[in-house]
Amino acid sequence: MVKINMQYNSAILTIATVNFAHIVNFYSQLLEQEPKKLIPHVYAEFQITTLKLGIFQPKPANLGEFGTNSQSPLSLCLEVNNLETAISHLTSLGYPPPGAISTASHGQEIYAYDPDGNRLILHQSHIVSH
Repeated sequence: MVKINMQYNSAILTIATVNFAHIVNFYSQLLEQEPKKLIPHVYAEFQITTLKLGIFQPKPANLGEFGTNSQSPLSLCLEVNNLETAISHLTSLGYPPPGAISTASHGQEIYAYDPDGNRLILHQSHIVSH
């Protein structure tokens, strides 16, 4: 096998939705920014530090693949500076997390869901004191 020296420049996470305007509005409010790229009813893209989050409207021929998601194995994990503030913000948008804050090896976290049922994990890293 010939080894190819492949270089990847960036990664993008995309979310398919049949509720395009509603989901774009939700992420605009959650991330407190407008999309960096927007093609109305087709595609919106947000820039989160080094992660690009794309949201797209599937073509009519592919709608069956992208129905409302209730059991996705994927999660959008967002690291926040203050978990309590992030929970308050999400709650103010009408999407309160359904459970309590849990402690994981990397810090505290809570699960939440966007309007299409995609899992969000908001987490705050442990503060290392010296």
